[in-house]
Amino acid sequence: MQSALYVGLSAQVALEKRLQTIANNVANVNTSGFRTDVVKFETVLSRAGASPVAFSSPGNNIISREAGNVTETGNPLDVAVVGQGFVAFAGPNGTVYTRDGRLQIAPNGDLQTVTGFPVVDSGGAQITVDPNGGPLSIARNGAITQDGNEVGTLGLFNIPADANLDRYGNSGVIPDRPATAIVDYTRDGFRQSYVEGSGANPMLELTRLISASRAFEGTNSLMEGTESSLQNAIRTLGEPGK
Repeated sequence: MQSALYVGLSAQVALEKRLQTIANNVANVNTSGFRTDVVKFETVLSRAGASPVAFSSPGNNIISREAGNVTETGNPLDVAVVGQGFVAFAGPNGTVYTRDGRLQIAPNGDLQTVTGFPVVDSGGAQITVDPNGGPLSIARNGAITQDGNEVGTLGLFNIPADANLDRYGNSGVIPDRPATAIVDYTRDGFRQSYVEGSGANPMLELTRLISASRAFEGTNSLMEGTESSLQNAIRTLGEPGK
């Protein structure tokens, strides 16, 4: 049996996953705080034949740490993260971390994400302000001031560089290792009235989409040619006298 068919099939499985990943990145080019998905591919060596045959694995999705561009909005409830930190909010099943710093104040005064989840401080406690107390001022270190009084501190967290991230929603992530509160605001901090955009570059992702699509089509043509040669060989061997 020709191994080229299996090699081509493994390549198509890998490319299909790559296409799905790129399509998701393209769909979120306007999502605040979105971090792109990348696929890590590996080669699986099969030594069933006389010579090693390299197969491509389907690949593992990895969430990139590359940040998006920061834009000024003029909205005092928008904060962009400076550095590599993350804002945290209380999700349905635990703490979720995000770079989407668009905040809102609930009628009861809870400081929330735009999706309605409570934002927490460095100790994991929910932050509550006066819904009628006027605009908030948010300092670089996350200190929240309202009407001249400090009413809370926005938590900023560091996720270990070697942590694996699972996606929550469009811009939230859940690490497999504990995040730690940032206390040194020399390199990290907040920037009020700014918001971080998507980490997906539309032109780059479209270029990758075209490249992956062509590779998929090329692999398909290769498999069709291999299958055709195999069928011809079978017919030839089946002829009388062969």
